[in-house]
Amino acid sequence: MRLAEVQAVIDSAKAVGMEPLERFIRWRLPEATPAEIADAASLATEIIEAVPIFLARAAQEASERHLSMVVQPLLDHAQYYFLRPTDLMPEATQGLAGLLDDAYLVLRVLQNLEKGPEPFLDWDLDYPAAFIRRLVGEQVGHRLDVLSLAAMQELSDKLSQFWSQVAHEA
Repeated sequence: MRLAEVQAVIDSAKAVGMEPLERFIRWRLPEATPAEIADAASLATEIIEAVPIFLARAAQEASERHLSMVVQPLLDHAQYYFLRPTDLMPEATQGLAGLLDDAYLVLRVLQNLEKGPEPFLDWDLDYPAAFIRRLVGEQVGHRLDVLSLAAMQELSDKLSQFWSQVAHEA
């Protein structure tokens, strides 16, 4: 896992300060009061800062359940998006506001893992995901939902190919 790199991206975005994030929230939520904007920026920052913890805990759980082969490619997909300098909302120019889409994608990947036959992490990520989606907007949120589902489908296709090859060789 490349969690140190993810943390470095977060630290770099935080170094820009809170003003770009607050400005973005003010633009996305024009009805919000200054106090609500500050609270929203604080909550968004907490969610973004939790991403490495979410990823590490998911990788640990996958390892403990002997599911790393299945789960790690999904986590890698989310990390790769987080580390890409150009994505739907670039952090290089927007600081923490540019990490909202990255955090949302991580949350969606983790939510998809929860849809298995038994809970994966058994975390309720609905509120943080809905909160971040409100900030990124429906259009960006939809595109990220599609990306997270495409990662699941790609993994499913690879696993099907793997099992077909194993079955054919046997």
